[in-house]
Amino acid sequence: MIRAARAREEGFTLVEVMVALLIFSMLAVAGVAILSFSVRAGAVSAARLDQAAALQRTVAVLSADLAQAVDRPWRDEGGMTRPAFTGDGAGMTLVRGGWSNLDGAPRPSLQRVAYVLNGGALQRTAYPFLDGAAPLPAAVLMTDLKSLRFRFRHDGAWSDVWQGGPDQPLPDAAELLVVRRDGVTYRALLAVGTGYRPAGVSTRVS
Repeated sequence: MIRAARAREEGFTLVEVMVALLIFSMLAVAGVAILSFSVRAGAVSAARLDQAAALQRTVAVLSADLAQAVDRPWRDEGGMTRPAFTGDGAGMTLVRGGWSNLDGAPRPSLQRVAYVLNGGALQRTAYPFLDGAAPLPAAVLMTDLKSLRFRFRHDGAWSDVWQGGPDQPLPDAAELLVVRRDGVTYRALLAVGTGYRPAGVSTRVS
């Protein structure tokens, strides 16, 4: 009788085992939830950082191109003369100076570049020569865009269209307004033809 009582005292009852399993399962569920939240938070943070980096790259490239814009008309593949700077709400094309030539290739220091929204992505297309050349592969600057708009300023007035002419080949400034699919809006104001300098950027959630 004494040995049987001691055996019962040293073991666990079914209720105790069930309670222990319940506590363990609750801890496991909590751990999985915390891990899942951490993974999602890390993915969101990485996406935000990528978006911020893409914006900074876009502004830097745009600033360099616009600040070094020059009045040099170009000819398309059909031989027709085009203005040095043209633009509308959806994109723009310009000729810029200061194109580095590190390998000493037989080409000028001027370069024609174009910006356009294509399938929700802002693309920059460059041309190996000013006149009559086919474009190089486009570089994607920003993605996941809902809309894009360029505007151009001259003599204190803004316009959605710019067709450079002999009297007014270049605008004084350009504005880029992009709206991402998540509703965040970026607006950048950029000087034209003044030499490179950082541009001002504002961000808001609409």
